[in-house]
Amino acid sequence: MKKYSEEEILALNTRFKGVSPSEIISWAIQDAERPVVTTNFRPYEAAILQASVAVVPEIKIVWCDTGYNTPETYRHAEELIAQLDLNVKLYTPLQTAAHRDILFGGIPQVEDNRHIEFTNQVKLEPFLRAMGELKPDVWFTNLRKGQTAFRDSIDILSYSKDGILKVSPFYHWSDEELDSYLLEHQLPNEFKYFDPTKVLSNRECGLHS
Repeated sequence: MKKYSEEEILALNTRFKGVSPSEIISWAIQDAERPVVTTNFRPYEAAILQASVAVVPEIKIVWCDTGYNTPETYRHAEELIAQLDLNVKLYTPLQTAAHRDILFGGIPQVEDNRHIEFTNQVKLEPFLRAMGELKPDVWFTNLRKGQTAFRDSIDILSYSKDGILKVSPFYHWSDEELDSYLLEHQLPNEFKYFDPTKVLSNRECGLHS
């Protein structure tokens, strides 16, 4: 996969603003050898999943399941996996949630020093294990502008801290636009989602930043 300069990334982001997600995905996939999509099946994730498999049906879908998802999220995930015939690669923490709850006394609060280790166990370690095994050169995400301060600082194309080309085809889309996209493609959505590592919706867990 070609490594783009900062100037080239800036020019490409200007070019792709307003371009359809399918066109962006098709462009990014041209030279990719090991593309992946990461998902946690949170609200609106169906959009990036559908758009990706529409271009590359067999693309690997990395799901790092913390073990603390809501029943609604698990049902939503199973529905999407079946509907879109997703090629899911599931990664889970090395300990069960039940075991960890005994050690931590439940989910540590953000101000608790143990929250860092908790986040590492349930989210960062499984993610790093997935990336280490799959070694992607292109990483599709559903990051969008306005979600967090960090996400406001990137764009459609950016590089991860490990040098992977990160592609967020819906970066400039609003919730309303995504609602219409899901309706058009007859895709479900689910809002009863919980991330134990973030607590606040505008807080990063460290996976992207």
